[in-house]
Amino acid sequence: MTTPDDDTTAIRRINPPTLSPPTGFSHAVAATGTRLLFLAGQTALDGAGKVVGDTLPEQFEVALTNLLTALAASGGTPADLARVTVYAVDVAAYREHAPELGRIWHRLAGRDYPAMAVIGVVRLWDDQALLELDGTAVLP
Repeated sequence: MTTPDDDTTAIRRINPPTLSPPTGFSHAVAATGTRLLFLAGQTALDGAGKVVGDTLPEQFEVALTNLLTALAASGGTPADLARVTVYAVDVAAYREHAPELGRIWHRLAGRDYPAMAVIGVVRLWDDQALLELDGTAVLP
């Protein structure tokens, strides 16, 4: 199954019916456009460079906001995201909070998901960071 595209969209999400139904990601994303944008890893850093948020959902919201801010400053929108990778220090906690994280994603980025992966890591650059998100976007 694919998501229909219009003339302004550079992203086509592909979710074959023979694969497990995707929840919070797309199985594949085909992208066309004129600019490829690589978004650096974003954690829950505030403008002063301090990690904010005590819980994984709080940090996810700040990190996603930071990622979307960099995307917007580059001329993109959440619909232009082709891939997002989440690096989590506690994958079990990420799975536990997945429904809430999905609601945060919907509120900030909409209902379409890019191709995504969650990767467990021992730690991130800032000891207080619980997760980091990076991404790739294709801008029209």
